[in-house]
Amino acid sequence: MPTRFRKVRKKRGSRTHGWGQIGQHRKSGARGGHGATGKHKHKWTWVLKYDRDYFGKHGFFRPNRKEIKTVNLLQLSTLVENMEEKNEVKMVNGKIVVDLQSIGIRKVVGGGEVSKPLLVIVERWTKSAEEKIKQAGGELVKPGEIKV
Repeated sequence: MPTRFRKVRKKRGSRTHGWGQIGQHRKSGARGGHGATGKHKHKWTWVLKYDRDYFGKHGFFRPNRKEIKTVNLLQLSTLVENMEEKNEVKMVNGKIVVDLQSIGIRKVVGGGEVSKPLLVIVERWTKSAEEKIKQAGGELVKPGEIKV
């Protein structure tokens, strides 16, 4: 709206510019207080009509689960191949040592296949992963059970 059409321009000289007695267009008296003031008192009917969920607890916060980083056997095989390319392979009793604990992986799952004998150091594993690794001539060991 252009300034020239505003009430303050049209009502020049009328003392309150159409806002009634002095104070009716000032501060928060006419609104029953600033913002959410009075929602539990004199603005209760407004709350019932427009903002029913304002009071009380709502919903459910589920406790956070601990996230366990996993690796499957296919990824494990790829990791071993990368280690061999970079000449970072350690051997113990003819088995390639893979310390998953040191790279933050806590569990081995059984997806994929393993073709080489591996000595895998990890906290947890599934039965299928254990069977496949043992079939390839390897073994699974918990951290601290063996020194590499």
